[in-house]
Parts: sequence; structure tokens; C-alpha cells
Amino acid sequence: MQTHHGLKLAILGRDGILNVFRTDHVKAPYEWIPIEGALEAVARLNQDGWHVVVATNQSGIGRGLVDMSSLNAIHQHMMQLLLAKGGRLDAVFICPHVPEDGCTCRKPLPGLMQQIAARYGLDDLSGVPMVCDTARDLQAAHAAGCEPHVVRTGRAAGLADAELATWTDGIPGVRVHGSLSDFAHFVLHRDHKAHGVAGEDSAPSPLTR
Repeated sequence: MQTHHGLKLAILGRDGILNVFRTDHVKAPYEWIPIEGALEAVARLNQDGWHVVVATNQSGIGRGLVDMSSLNAIHQHMMQLLLAKGGRLDAVFICPHVPEDGCTCRKPLPGLMQQIAARYGLDDLSGVPMVCDTARDLQAAHAAGCEPHVVRTGRAAGLADAELATWTDGIPGVRVHGSLSDFAHFVLHRDHKAHGVAGEDSAPSPLTR
């Protein structure tokens, strides 16, 4: 289950999940464009007592395409847009490295998620949902012991079922949703059903692999 001593925690990737993915990196606040319904999905989770954090690879820093000042401005813009929808993120955990740096925080390694566990005083992340749009992120979720979810936005948009199957191979229990909004609907419905609380209408059944 997704609670640890009453804590409801969800981990999201950033690009392709909250905002429109760009192959050339988001380099300025005006390039950070939210995916339709994503900010509202975070707000719905928050309103039901969920803590939401982001774990994101930002190799543009290591490549010299983005500096920390610009990244901070981008995230401030993101937070302001979320606030306008009634939502918030507890924190954004970033890996600024390129693969050649050999760090432990770049997904698919679980370092960022281990940082998140430490922040919340958790011994493990079993049952904590992690929302992904890449095979790399799914591998990170699995390595960290999270509950893996894929949304068909960003890099997973339009992905053929056969190709998605190669992503999920060896990663049990992956749930596939159309969007972050669908993910939020699913977890809220599941949570309410588990606790006998009336709430979200019948949730769409995600594809489980």
C-alpha cells in the first residue's frame, strides 16, 4: 500500500508527466508548458492528503545547456502555476549529472528515490507510487522498490503496446494510465475504497503488466 505510518507519498517524473517534453531541454520558464490536466491532478492528490515530490534527471545542467539559476526560475514558475490550481509539490529532487559522471542519482539508478526516502524518514519505498514516462524511470522505480506506474504522455505517448512491453519486461505490477489525471483518479479511488470513503467515481482500470 502507498502509506507509511499514515504518510501518503507519490513520486513523479517532471518532463513528459507534468510538462510537455522537449528534446532540447526546458531552458527557461516560458518553455515549461504544463500538460493538460496535470497540475489539477497534483492538486486533487494534495487535497486528499497526498505529499507529491518530483524526481528528475536534468543533464542539461551537466551539459552546460541550463544553469542552476535558470532551473530554479523554471521550478519557481512551475510552483506558481501549481499554486494557481490549488496544488503544491513538497520538493523537487534533481540529478544534474551526465552519464559520464558516474553518479548514483541519475535514473535508472535509485539514488534520487533514496534521497526522498531519507527526507521522509522511510526505511523503504515499498508501495509508494512512482509515475514514469520512460523505461529508464521504470527501472529506477523498480530498483527503489516503488510501485511502478506509466502514463502515456511525454515519451510514452503513442508507444506501441509491443514496445511498451519491452519497457515493462522484468518489472512486475506496472500499471499503465492515459495521463497523470488518470493516475490520480486511480490512486484516489483505490485509497477511498480501501478506507470505505465515498469519493472519486469509479476509476478507469489501468492496464497492469
